[in-house]
Amino acid sequence: MGFFDNHGLNYRAKKGIENKEDLLGVIAAEKEKEVPKIKAEEEIRRGLEYGLEAAESIGDRTISCFSRGSLPPYSGINTFLKVPYLEDVRDVGKYDVAFMGVPFDIGTTYRSGTRFGPQAIRRISSLYTSFSFELGVDLKESLNMVDIGDVFTIANIEKSFDQITKAVSHVISSGTMPIIFGGDHAIGYPCLRAVAENVEGKVGIIHLDRHIDMGEKDMDERMHGTPWFHATNIPNAPAENLVQVGQGGWISPREGYSNARERKTTIITMADVERMGIEKAAEAALETAWKGAKAVYLSFDIDSIDPGFAPGTGTPEPGGFLPREALKFLQLVAKEGVCAMEVVEVSPPYDVSDKTALLAARAVLDVLGTMVANGKIGKTITS
Repeated sequence: MGFFDNHGLNYRAKKGIENKEDLLGVIAAEKEKEVPKIKAEEEIRRGLEYGLEAAESIGDRTISCFSRGSLPPYSGINTFLKVPYLEDVRDVGKYDVAFMGVPFDIGTTYRSGTRFGPQAIRRISSLYTSFSFELGVDLKESLNMVDIGDVFTIANIEKSFDQITKAVSHVISSGTMPIIFGGDHAIGYPCLRAVAENVEGKVGIIHLDRHIDMGEKDMDERMHGTPWFHATNIPNAPAENLVQVGQGGWISPREGYSNARERKTTIITMADVERMGIEKAAEAALETAWKGAKAVYLSFDIDSIDPGFAPGTGTPEPGGFLPREALKFLQLVAKEGVCAMEVVEVSPPYDVSDKTALLAARAVLDVLGTMVANGKIGKTITS
């Protein structure tokens, strides 16, 4: 008898997995054929036109001499996902989504470095493609996306807040969804202020974080532990529509929790998430944030993830979300649609192998992809 003759005897005669067609991977593989490649083919044509044809020794004639598209991931100008850079921001209203950086970290109370967060997120985003096998969505085929660069922040907290509010307000008033890369979490207040002034009705807030971020001041200034105290002073961003998810540990000052209690915000701790499960926790967050609201703002602090998976952040607190849990939560929120999203507290000086920035970029892709798949933004195209 040969070595392999008695291996796998229980399965060799099996007919196969029952209901194999119900496997999500099989369903997704079938769905992929419906996703067009129109923009991908345009990108190749553009690359050959503007970047010259490749050397004669190159067999793949879709490759250009100068890189002008999304490949290879280690080259090119680092916009987010290699989307076009828009120099004239007055034209932002021509696009569905605008990626923008806020390189600001003077609101940090311990480890600085988040001013380099936007650069890191953009750079590592080149590793991703615009296609999600699981969602059956190609973002470049469904959305007109653009990168508008960074807000010019300066060495003054309040003046920088004014710059940030004006920048975000310009984007959202143009009818474009802003995706904002921080920067420390102090930017949550000026970003929300911009959204609120452009929404006729209440704005709900879903905030993922290990910290409550609801003090009035820290070190006598409005810092990264204070955004939601000031945001909920805005008349159409009431505290009862603020949901804070993932809190716990030993770092948040007591004042923030006192303010949250007095203003009757909803706090879903990490222990609550573990007890309820991701689906029910997301449902509770959505029900509260959307109650009587016209729009919901999504704030994703990367320190809501356990620092074993996201070490590159200024105030790490063990015991947070696992990446898969957080991504699932974000997808459930995005199914209902969000008007804007911020990703904050990515601090490259403390990152390891870019994995914190990589997770930040992935969160944005999952939110946009889920919104497209559920008809909340852009267009779902079938060939």
